Amino acid sequence: MSVAVTVLDYGIGNQLNVLRALEHCGAAVKVVQQAGDAVAAIDRLVLPGVGAFGDAMAELRSRGFDDLVKRFVATGRPFLGICVGMQAMFEGSEEMGQHEGLGLLRGQVRAVPATGSDGRPHRIPHIGWRPLEPRAPWAGTILADVQPGERVYFVHSFSAQPADERARLADVDYDGRPVCAAVHRDNLHGCQFHPERSAETGLNALRRFLAL
Repeated sequence: MSVAVTVLDYGIGNQLNVLRALEHCGAAVKVVQQAGDAVAAIDRLVLPGVGAFGDAMAELRSRGFDDLVKRFVATGRPFLGICVGMQAMFEGSEEMGQHEGLGLLRGQVRAVPATGSDGRPHRIPHIGWRPLEPRAPWAGTILADVQPGERVYFVHSFSAQPADERARLADVDYDGRPVCAAVHRDNLHGCQFHPERSAETGLNALRRFLAL
């Protein structure tokens, strides 16, 4: 039997690859563009996104998704934020000014350091495949079927800095700079990497989300 998943489409980035990846993993995907449906009708909720934090939050609010997400999370059912969708889970971001987030997790979104730990400049945005490093136990999370050191794909210039280190599920190393790759608390799951572009490792993360 297919697992029902609702994906919020708020006009930020191309959702198609996320939808295809979820369907490939066995999900029956419903795409919502306005917060008209009752929270009770949603079993699992996914918030993807590509682009600027402030633009994403403006679109979420204009469509009523900010309140929808908060009410859904309060039910205890599984929630997944991807890329900017993960960043939006936090209290705010400094990207192009100060912007308020959903506040589901404590912490801020800040620029990826422009240099490595040796002080030498490196590429921004941070683009490419990096091996995942555990920061907390992966059992019961979207990384439960992933092995430390497996590589996932990133495209971003800003990253979350959780105030509660226990929510920091995994990092990657970018020239000696730790970058938060995934977060988890209770029914909240987030990944800065793109699971839909991370080959079998990314698909395993999505499959685990569907199994929660």
